[in-house]
Amino acid sequence: MSDAPAVLHDRITAACTRIGRPVAFMEVCGTHTVSVFRHGIRALLPPELRLISGPGCPVCVTPQGYIDAAVELSTRPEIIIATYGDMVRVPGRTGSLETQRAAGANVRMVYSIRDALELAAAEPDRVVVFVGVGFETTAPATAVAIRQAYARHLDNFCVLAAHKLVVPAMLALLEAEDVPLDGFLCPGHVSVIIGAQAYTPIVERHRRACVIAGFEPNQILNGLAMLLEQIERGTACLENAYPAAVVDQGNPTALRLLEEVFETADSTWRALGVIPQSGLEIRPKYSSFDARRRFELLPDTGEDPPGCLCGEVIQGKVTPPQCAHFGQSCTPLDPVGPCMVSSEGTCAAYYKYGGAGTRRAS
Repeated sequence: MSDAPAVLHDRITAACTRIGRPVAFMEVCGTHTVSVFRHGIRALLPPELRLISGPGCPVCVTPQGYIDAAVELSTRPEIIIATYGDMVRVPGRTGSLETQRAAGANVRMVYSIRDALELAAAEPDRVVVFVGVGFETTAPATAVAIRQAYARHLDNFCVLAAHKLVVPAMLALLEAEDVPLDGFLCPGHVSVIIGAQAYTPIVERHRRACVIAGFEPNQILNGLAMLLEQIERGTACLENAYPAAVVDQGNPTALRLLEEVFETADSTWRALGVIPQSGLEIRPKYSSFDARRRFELLPDTGEDPPGCLCGEVIQGKVTPPQCAHFGQSCTPLDPVGPCMVSSEGTCAAYYKYGGAGTRRAS
């Protein structure tokens, strides 16, 4: 159990004073980002401590070419696109799934991939394409659905898969050396699946502090205090501050499902480019359920909209108010980039919780 907020605040302030220099930590998870803003945690932190939002929003890191492919598929009369709500409004070069639906495309919002499976069973004359994005948290559900489609011979079901792995992206950020970081507040949900030990390369290769934390304010503040105390001691280690949900080895059932249905592969990330072995591709055994192979789609390419800084935002290079579009030509009602669309997007969090004073602040 973590300390009371006042005690945690004192721990954080005292550690910053003793360290005597600026410190920067990145919260990788989009849920952490939203929780930090919702609860006003940034306002509690000493000025010496900088908290940077990273590539933890799955919609935001999905490359433009993937969005364009999903939009193109939606224009085909034989296809039903099944997707979660966040993906509907992400703009591609020729519009969004929302604009295509308004023009008559068959785009359905679902609450789970199971809904997409049942839709395929109910619509045997059409091909249901599930738009499958997300990190290790949602990938096991996609694996289960593909296995079930295989067992049920639902040949009119397939997945446009863009599942990605968190740790390779964290390593890529460190290797780029574009954003100085002292450590990471590691994601709770993903860690439930992959286990605490998955972050070992970050500590061993790059000597960065890592603390896995939950999402309540006390849990986040406790994680930050633990990170600062590592810096103060001059150590870099992996600590699990979320033991109620995260164990060293992760979830063995989920990991077996991922191993059976997917194989790791090089993957394209928005702005980060191709990161080796950072994505999950559907294995050949289940290739008939792979929309990329079925429809012979081109690799993920494409550029962000002109002036959009979503790519820089998810790398921690800039904050949303530094983008000329932010709060002006880019709002939640009329987004330019995915970081303003997703409920876990940093731009959306800044817009909703940051207040008018953040519009052009640095």
